[in-house]
Amino acid sequence: MQIVCLQHVPFEGPAAVADWAASRGHALRPLRLFDGEPLYRIEQAELLVIMGGPMSVHDETEHPWLPFEKQAIRAAIENGKQVVGFCLGAQLIASVLGARVTPNPQPEIGWFPVQPVSTRYFDTPLSMLHWHGETFALPDGAEWLASSTACPHQGFQIGTQVLGWQCHPEVHPSDAESWVIESAADLVAGPYVQDAGRIRAEPASTYAQMHAFLFHMLDQFTTQQTP
Repeated sequence: MQIVCLQHVPFEGPAAVADWAASRGHALRPLRLFDGEPLYRIEQAELLVIMGGPMSVHDETEHPWLPFEKQAIRAAIENGKQVVGFCLGAQLIASVLGARVTPNPQPEIGWFPVQPVSTRYFDTPLSMLHWHGETFALPDGAEWLASSTACPHQGFQIGTQVLGWQCHPEVHPSDAESWVIESAADLVAGPYVQDAGRIRAEPASTYAQMHAFLFHMLDQFTTQQTP
């Protein structure tokens, strides 16, 4: 399978998605939008993976590639490609499909449990890393997959083609460390904001469980038959 991964900042790459792709024999190509890499390469993808980033889907003036990315995501969906988004990636998918992206009632940053709403991919709560201040409404026709106390819309799927997650099941410990450094200004005290020490202290077992979920989810999603 040919996978193209849209990357919005240097410190939010494919992480464990790349591990999954390599272990399954898939070819994954990161496309660094912040470096001006051309979006036409999306045409080569069978699976499009859209990563997170500190910007908003609404920040088109500050990031002039955003309107072109939205057009490319829309075209990928219309052309029948499978599309997966994490955090900003899920918000971009939701926005392209006509759902609102708005500020969450409070930022959600750190390790918090995600509860299954659907049992499609998991059936017991899982601790996930979160780092977001906005949230998406569910697009029309979406299956609601998961929630958290701070943010009800943690996951959605449309048919066998579109999948979005607000949380970050893909991160490695090195990614969490980079985010603590690069986005330190986000760590303002709040009911759902953990400090840097707490974020760094999460044990390896949590990452292992989270990555097991990610691998299972991507295996299931990519082997579904598209219409």
